[in-house]
Amino acid sequence: MTDFVFFGGKGGVGKTTVSSAYALECTGADEETLVVSTDPAHSTTDVFGQQFSDEPQSVDGYEGLSAMEIDPDEVVQEHLLDLKRQLNAQLSAAMVNEVDIQLEMAHQTPGAYEAALFDRFVDVMQNAEAYDRVVFDTSPTGSTLRLLALPELLEQWIDRLMAKRRRSIDLYEKAAIGNQEPRRVMDGDPVLARLQGRKERFEFAGDVLREQAAFYLVLNPDELSIRETHRSVETLTEAELPVRGLVVNRLTPEPDPDEEGRGARYLRDRVATERDRLEQIDEEFDVPVVATIETRVEEVRGSILDDVAAELDIAGSSADPPSEQL
Repeated sequence: MTDFVFFGGKGGVGKTTVSSAYALECTGADEETLVVSTDPAHSTTDVFGQQFSDEPQSVDGYEGLSAMEIDPDEVVQEHLLDLKRQLNAQLSAAMVNEVDIQLEMAHQTPGAYEAALFDRFVDVMQNAEAYDRVVFDTSPTGSTLRLLALPELLEQWIDRLMAKRRRSIDLYEKAAIGNQEPRRVMDGDPVLARLQGRKERFEFAGDVLREQAAFYLVLNPDELSIRETHRSVETLTEAELPVRGLVVNRLTPEPDPDEEGRGARYLRDRVATERDRLEQIDEEFDVPVVATIETRVEEVRGSILDDVAAELDIAGSSADPPSEQL
């Protein structure tokens, strides 16, 4: 059974670095791993020095590791075209143009982006049997939280739509006149069939997120990042998707004891401040800090990514209790 691991956090905290390093470390544990980027910045390409698409492909130089990058704009457009194709096949020519206009408007509304991207998430999860672990490098926190909260909301929405559709069919049948038998369209109704399929899809996603997924939040040792992480933990917990651990990234390296001068004094002051922030995180969060990662001078890629991966000591599956390290 595939394990799914999600890394979230505010923009710029280093989610791509952490998720890519974690995926790399998983392959070191002989796990066939797929890392999936849903961040529009698509830094995964920069990390591995290789162009990826919205279909999995092997990462050069890393056995057992594959990657893919989901383009949110393309996903929304494809979602729109797919809906048009399916509805146009069931509508009269007179209604096609009006429906197309309504769909175009609907895809400009808040939530359309998350709904379309969520569909792509589900596609990945439903077709992940080739992998032991799938690692999601998510978009910044707000979008991710809305995305992960969708299954329950969409299930309720589909239930209401199905109830209205059944009521409409019932009224239609009761309106049959003369000696004609009412047309029994309930069982073969294509709209109901599609709604039922959508409901089962959302139920699948909800089950996977609750039973096969682990959620980690990446943060930096600063007040803004800590506050954002507090909100994220609360939101995910309310959605019954508890965060399993925090990864504190971009800690400042401490200078050697014999180093003096303005730069060394600055680094020591910064290190002291960050130690205070780490103590604050330990005190304020029920969620454990499972890894701390020092910042690098150069971009994290190649051998530097290997070094970061070595700092992440993974153990067991996402279903196991979190250890002291990732």
